[in-house]
Amino acid sequence: MNPANLPFDSEAMLEGLRTWVECESPTWDAGAVDRMLDIAARDMAIMGATIERIAGRQGFGGVIRARFPHPKQGEPGILIAGHMDTVHPVGTIEKLKWRREGNRCYGPGIYDMKGGNYLSLEAIRQLARASFTTPLPITILFTPDEEVGTPSTRDIIEAEAARNKYVLVPEPGRADNGVTTGRYAIARFNLEATGRPSHAGATLSAGRSAIREMARQILAIDAMTTEDCTFSVGVVHGGQWVNCVATTATGEALSMAKRQADLDRGVERMLALSGTANDVTFKVTRGVTRPVWEPDAGTMALYEKARGIAKSLGAELPHASSGGGSDGNFTGAMGIPTLDGLGVRGGNGHTLEEFIEVESLVERGRLMAGLLATLD
Repeated sequence: MNPANLPFDSEAMLEGLRTWVECESPTWDAGAVDRMLDIAARDMAIMGATIERIAGRQGFGGVIRARFPHPKQGEPGILIAGHMDTVHPVGTIEKLKWRREGNRCYGPGIYDMKGGNYLSLEAIRQLARASFTTPLPITILFTPDEEVGTPSTRDIIEAEAARNKYVLVPEPGRADNGVTTGRYAIARFNLEATGRPSHAGATLSAGRSAIREMARQILAIDAMTTEDCTFSVGVVHGGQWVNCVATTATGEALSMAKRQADLDRGVERMLALSGTANDVTFKVTRGVTRPVWEPDAGTMALYEKARGIAKSLGAELPHASSGGGSDGNFTGAMGIPTLDGLGVRGGNGHTLEEFIEVESLVERGRLMAGLLATLD
């Protein structure tokens, strides 16, 4: 089966993808994410998949597991793992409207990662229309919480991956048309400063500002960044009244490293910031962590298979480890052959200029179809 002969149609794909993109699904809005999962479930049910809904927990949306008809149903096969949550709050569609400009199409979550999820379905759809039975059964797992570190669904992802031979992750492709064969280690931290309140006008000197301590610690955390391990604070909240010295301030920090040992040292440095000075307490607690994923022989063999398919389609397919986490961190670290970055090309993810390159829908759809048709 030559994937180049499958009649992928970018315009038809865009029409289907638009419904997904315009159903906004920010991580922290469980109802919105579930509405997006409902749409995907309906599309896959029409394709003949058996749909299982798994209830959400910890305040997040649920999970969809879709199994497509296959003579070897129940045997180890291919898992396509994607997330349906985005970083864009409901209402972003008014600022980042769906629009097509030449080879670019814009919309919230279109690049990270609804475009890749949708082309994965289209690949399965095209193979079915061609009456082609893949060597291995296919399962799709769509999850609700990747953008915040996958705190509620890591166990489901790892359990499902363990039941399969390969994991394909349609996160955005690399700018050089490459794919991802490894991911850096990532740790998240919760920060809390506790001071002493006072009236900011009448008795300012009697107070101890939690905001001031948080600001001091933010600068210290940023200064810890090296080439081996980066640190950043991305969320800060503090104070309630401008005429009160703030009693509490909270924040969230992120650390990333190419090697697990570097991240482990970074975690120690962050936790060591906890303490009390000048009547202000600063507390650092560890949040969710993604393990480093370094490519092994199984992943590289899977990559070589993909590279051969891409070459047959007239394209080079470079590979590299990537910063920024994905659920491929978990499956790759388990030793299951995993190929990430199989989704669309584009850019400006997590911003109000997020876009995809329209031509990549068909190009990556054919690559995905080629993998599904040949992996055994």
